[in-house]
Amino acid sequence: MTILILGLLLFLGVHSVRMVADGWRARQITRLGGNLWKGAYSLLSVLGLGLIIWGYGLSRAQPVVLWEPDLGMRHLTALLTMLAFILLAATYVPGSRLKAAVGHPMMLGVSIWALAHLLSNGSLTDVLLFGAFLIWSVLGFRAARRRDRAAGVVYRAGTLAGDAKVVVVGLLAWGLFAEFLHGWLIGVKPFG
Repeated sequence: MTILILGLLLFLGVHSVRMVADGWRARQITRLGGNLWKGAYSLLSVLGLGLIIWGYGLSRAQPVVLWEPDLGMRHLTALLTMLAFILLAATYVPGSRLKAAVGHPMMLGVSIWALAHLLSNGSLTDVLLFGAFLIWSVLGFRAARRRDRAAGVVYRAGTLAGDAKVVVVGLLAWGLFAEFLHGWLIGVKPFG
């Protein structure tokens, strides 16, 4: 569990700098240069993610079960993660009204992803992992929206065609991940 906690602290800590110390971050980017900052940020993120994956795997070997989720929660989790993937697609596929409306669809998508996994998993490891990501993403979404308002950010209006692309890309990514990659990477096959 210690490795998982260290990974979460490192990964989410690096990703929280803008939330809690935006001025310090800006000074460091100026002092170090954008490329060095991005390199250090990326290196620490990858290290944190590696520790999360390793720690999660170790912790799952001896689970501490807090509750047994209802089997029906798997269906709700599938639906919510599908929505999370669509929001993730809205982050990268240009021209969607969804991005214009939400502003930060990745943060909202991570919140929905984490909540979905909390509903269908009842071990201490899962509560720690998904609970940490849920708290971080809710706080991050709020901070990003506050920054947008303070800076007067207005997102370009999207189109129906842009929304259609986002939905198609999100559904394809969700389907491929759920059917093929989730079992291979996580060890759990959502659809059997």
